[in-house]
Amino acid sequence: MNTQTLSRQTLFDTLHRSARRHPGKLALRQGERDLSYGEFRDLCLCVAGSMAESGIEPGERVAILSRNSIAFAAVRYAAAAIGAILVPVNFMLNVRETAYILAHSGARLLFVGATEGDKAVAAAAECPALEQLVWLAGDSAADTPAGMTPFGDLCRGHSYTGNPGIDANDPAQIIYTSGTESAPKGAVLSHAAILWQYSACLIDAEISEDDTTLHALPLFHCAQLDCFLGPALKAGGRNIITDDNSPAGLLRLLAGEQVSSFFAPPTVWISLLRSEHFDQSDLSALRKGYYGASIMPVEVMKEIHARLPNIRLWNLYGQTEMAPMATILKPADQLRKAGSAGRPALYTETRIVDEEGHDVAVGEIGEVVHRSPQLLSEYFRDPERTAEAFQGGWFHSGDLGVMDSEGYLTIVDRKKDMIKTGGENVSSREVEEVIYQLPEVSEVAVIGLPHPHWVEAVTAVVVPRSGSRIDPETVIQHCAANLGGFKVPKAVHIVDNLPRNPSGKILKRNLRETFATTFASTGV
Repeated sequence: MNTQTLSRQTLFDTLHRSARRHPGKLALRQGERDLSYGEFRDLCLCVAGSMAESGIEPGERVAILSRNSIAFAAVRYAAAAIGAILVPVNFMLNVRETAYILAHSGARLLFVGATEGDKAVAAAAECPALEQLVWLAGDSAADTPAGMTPFGDLCRGHSYTGNPGIDANDPAQIIYTSGTESAPKGAVLSHAAILWQYSACLIDAEISEDDTTLHALPLFHCAQLDCFLGPALKAGGRNIITDDNSPAGLLRLLAGEQVSSFFAPPTVWISLLRSEHFDQSDLSALRKGYYGASIMPVEVMKEIHARLPNIRLWNLYGQTEMAPMATILKPADQLRKAGSAGRPALYTETRIVDEEGHDVAVGEIGEVVHRSPQLLSEYFRDPERTAEAFQGGWFHSGDLGVMDSEGYLTIVDRKKDMIKTGGENVSSREVEEVIYQLPEVSEVAVIGLPHPHWVEAVTAVVVPRSGSRIDPETVIQHCAANLGGFKVPKAVHIVDNLPRNPSGKILKRNLRETFATTFASTGV
């Protein structure tokens, strides 16, 4: 008897078990399309069978470049069923950035969403390992771009009974995350790491089978995919998927579907509060609200509680490498510990350490490090950065924080100069390298500044070369031509010099203080 198979726990196993418990219950709804748990499980098996028949082997990478859809969710579980490794690609990246991820991951198969066709074709042209493009919006060859396979062909006439050789410690996905380096890192996460994180979400974030959850933030993000969609499907909840995250569209679904659980970064919560439709929307069913990616401004939190008196809020802090939730601030602490990222989640141990890896005193700033079964296995094809991240037997987050006497973590800075704007991660160094391409630029520092809508806005501080002149619009246009739109500076300041410490390091904190009011008069 193969006891390993009997006790196996993979991503697809969780969906299969939900389908056995709730075969007729609504699993997913998008627009007019409904799928029960049984129907969704069967769809995933058809897609899995098709991928296996086309030669995709366990451990090979399949990528997806798409906005939210039921098809996206099906690809996720189909890949898990056959032991393939999913590579979600941020659809806001440009062609060059997309091609890098496809080439670095060595993806053989790319699933393409309805709005991403041109970008996919252009990026695929630079990736010789990529053998097939599947058009997720296509039900037949007639409505599919030339050279692509219609997704409908994968959903009919195939069957898959599962691969008993797949193990929970096998890799399930590679999510590319921006760092201070210009090239993103591919965080490899196993089935087990993701499922430990699911369990933490079920308990700490109180995700349950009674929830009706709206999934509006992009599924290429591990936050929406692995803190909410995956745990909700494991619990057996009712799930609404949308690719429309406009305030009017979200409010229509929140009210019309009587959504009880919703996650969004503070920027989206702010946009809902400012919408002319907010007060006309019946949000009485909304009892659980979640936010992450940045701290919720206290005044906004108070406004949410005042206008949605039935809601309880959670703040989830973490990063891709933690699958991704590391700490959580629960409802009772939202105002008492405003600005805090909370305490370590159920399966996470967190410390604040100095440069030598020793614990700092309560209230002192140090680097946030973690130990957890949720952690990434490695950075794909990058042993040096893997070893650097795990120095001393702990995962080094790159964030700087303080811990108070009750064990609550507050993030005070980013060691790696990451900017979080509108829920998106932007590497300041990547933007700086693009601006340095301009011959008129002598020096540049890219920082994040407070913004009433984006929470943080990418801002460039530029020193022109001696004898040269450069205007802010030239910098912005150059960035727009070379970076994804969310990475483009929203303001550029031209200065004579940059502040430095005695060792010559640029003092970005001084720049943040100098230009802190840049967006103070910007309307929300």
